[in-house]
Amino acid sequence: MPKQVDYEERRRRIADSVCSLIARSGMESVSLRDVAADAGVSMGSVQRCFRTKDEMLLFALEHVSARVGARAQDRLARSPEPRSAVTLLERTLSAMALAEPEDRTDAQVWLAFVAHAAMSEPLAAVLRETYTKLHDLLVWLIGYGQDTGEFRADADPEQEARTLLALTDGLTAHVLVGHHTPESAHGLLSRYAGGLAAPPR
Repeated sequence: MPKQVDYEERRRRIADSVCSLIARSGMESVSLRDVAADAGVSMGSVQRCFRTKDEMLLFALEHVSARVGARAQDRLARSPEPRSAVTLLERTLSAMALAEPEDRTDAQVWLAFVAHAAMSEPLAAVLRETYTKLHDLLVWLIGYGQDTGEFRADADPEQEARTLLALTDGLTAHVLVGHHTPESAHGLLSRYAGGLAAPPR
């Protein structure tokens, strides 16, 4: 009986190789041949999963975007009890900023795709969708903190979310090039999150 091929698993494996190549050598290093070699599959296998290089890059961006979103959700889930709004917000911002040493590969890949998306509308569309989801998560967290009385009632969740999303994105680049350390980035995010706190009663 012929061996069944799990195409979705193979597509994810190829996407991981795309990300690995980008992190090591940049976007220009990504070719169907090199991806096939890194993934340990034939070029024909890559071409059966993706008709074009652009289609492969698009799937890889969706793959890493899902990973970034899942990391934010995971750090929320692992927050200690009782869950304060400030703690939840800080953990989410940390995940979004990709500032931890173990996040470095995803940070390199993320910024490479951001730069490439300036010249690719399909990639830009994926990034816009990802940013919208992260923005909505921040709006919810800030609203949650207002509901519990931990955040200032006069804070505008939409505006604060836009500011925080831009801040985390900027810190991704600053940590990657060494302008900020992970510790100083976390300190900056903590100060901003703390600034949303409601005054003591």
